[in-house]
Amino acid sequence: MPASPPPAASPWGRRIAIVATCLVSLLVCCGLAWWQWDRFTSANGTFQNLGYVLQWPLFGLFPAFMFWRIRKLREKAEAEEPEQQEVKPAVPAPRPRPDVAEATTTDEDEELAAYNRYLRELNARDQQAAE
Repeated sequence: MPASPPPAASPWGRRIAIVATCLVSLLVCCGLAWWQWDRFTSANGTFQNLGYVLQWPLFGLFPAFMFWRIRKLREKAEAEEPEQQEVKPAVPAPRPRPDVAEATTTDEDEELAAYNRYLRELNARDQQAAE
């Protein structure tokens, strides 16, 4: 019996979670940027702290960028999906049988052919022993 698909999640609940994640990330990273600014303006601050002041807001915007990028890639894949379905054949091409493929290969190495014959003999012996 096939398993039933999971119930569809509410798109609004997912969107709210994404927006909340992005906002929390941005707020935390802006707080860290403020902390680095305070460190930079203090007596023992360095230009490394100033670099962090510029980097933290970018880190905070990264989740929003990733969600935007994932959405664009999903839209692109959905737009290309109908074109790919038309091109695909309904039935895949059959694979050649190993014994037929082996018979058609004429440029096979003699040593490799001898080894393959040896393996076939061992397999045949194992099959007879199993019966």
